[in-house]
Amino acid sequence: MNSELPALSAEVCAKLRTAFQDADYDADGVLTALGSSAHAALGRGEPVPAHRASLDAGDLGTLIRLFLLGETEREDAVATALGPLGVGEAVEAGLLRAGEGTGLRAALDVRPHGDEQGSWWVVSDLDSDQLGRPVTEDHVLGVGHASLSLIRATSRRPVGSLLDLGTGNGVQALHAARHARRVTATDVSERALRLAGATFRLNELDVESLRGEWFAPVARRRFDQIVCNPPFVVGPARVDYVYRDSGLAGDDASALVVRQLPGFLTEGGTGHVLASWLHRAGEDWADRVSRWLPAGTDAWFVQRDVAEPALYVGTWLRDAGIDPHSNEGKAKAGAWLDWFADNDVEGVGFGFVTLRRTDSVPAIVCEDLRHAYDDPLGGEAAGWLDRVDWLRAHGANLAEQTFRVPDSVVLEQISEPGDEGWATTIRRLHRTDGPGWQHEADELTTALLAGCRGLLPLSDLLGLLAMAHGVATDELTAAALPVVGELVRHGMLVPHDQPEHGG
Repeated sequence: MNSELPALSAEVCAKLRTAFQDADYDADGVLTALGSSAHAALGRGEPVPAHRASLDAGDLGTLIRLFLLGETEREDAVATALGPLGVGEAVEAGLLRAGEGTGLRAALDVRPHGDEQGSWWVVSDLDSDQLGRPVTEDHVLGVGHASLSLIRATSRRPVGSLLDLGTGNGVQALHAARHARRVTATDVSERALRLAGATFRLNELDVESLRGEWFAPVARRRFDQIVCNPPFVVGPARVDYVYRDSGLAGDDASALVVRQLPGFLTEGGTGHVLASWLHRAGEDWADRVSRWLPAGTDAWFVQRDVAEPALYVGTWLRDAGIDPHSNEGKAKAGAWLDWFADNDVEGVGFGFVTLRRTDSVPAIVCEDLRHAYDDPLGGEAAGWLDRVDWLRAHGANLAEQTFRVPDSVVLEQISEPGDEGWATTIRRLHRTDGPGWQHEADELTTALLAGCRGLLPLSDLLGLLAMAHGVATDELTAAALPVVGELVRHGMLVPHDQPEHGG
């Protein structure tokens, strides 16, 4: 465990904020000082270009080398860059520590983090590279790929109340403050709440912070939205690192969150969760995660990756700064892989879960989206829930609705040569935005969609199509409606009076 808790008081944070503002130590300022090439190299873990670019950046350069590169800086340079915060105050608060010689180094990771509306500062612990050793059990992780993924997968429609369950460094709460009137952040770790509190004070945000396990700190309360990046690492029931290990075996941590979260939502409230699930021999992953759900819950499970056990174990060992070749690494890997083998685990799935409390018959969909796409999933999640609602309201008379194919949908056709020339063998619909949905289609489906221009109801189009192809209208309608419903759910067919996609 880290021996001392940092004490970044409101006074210390106010002075530090002034220093950062005076030096332009924010997301735009750092990018401008480093330039796009060195900034990109820093993101890849290559510090030398950023170091060279920082040398001509004055106080901002000192802050970049101190907090982003983990270098030792002269005390006089640090004093100038941090003014009005005194060096002694910064050391006492746990922000700085002694470096080589008479220099100073950062004792905490404090770095800019921005979105399209502006910039914040996020306080976390130094990683293993900067520490030169594995991190401690109560390590508070910085803004990593998982955090960024959840940020992008969260819908941002205005809400009254939002719960950030397991806040860590507080970055989810920062983004939540953009669209939620009231934000509550919880964590089991005292150190995490201490650093998240510093993040909130540094950014002048009023966030309710509560300590406790899982949902215990907010018992009997409900929220309009809940976001959660839980300790979802899958394996034996142990806690090596609080930020990733729950003490529950297998995927029980993800199951617990998915099972309990809807009970803390207001009617119609939504939840966004990062989760992992086991792929076990003879078991469908979709069946597994669907069993986690309580009654009255819409759920959209999106699987973004599946890792085989050896790769999974090696990745998480390196994440903690443990050399897989070391005796410790070999022992941990052996025990971990033994657990996977004993439990018939063939892989570990990872992805996003969108949940909504509903009093209607719930919609539960599990989809594999392992292909690459760039669009954030948050807007798509909100749109998916809207389309589920629309299908509930209009599903009984779907044939009477009028649709159009949005401009983002294209048709791919693949043909092969035959005795009578080229013959189309594959017809595939693509949505070119969002998560890049794809649907195989037959000739009749593509002909039906060609007529969906927002002018005629589906029943008329199906009648015309049946007549043209010499098939019974009832049979064609029965075959077409499930396909139409799926295309509507994926935003590839849009009711003529509705916008293309949610946000």
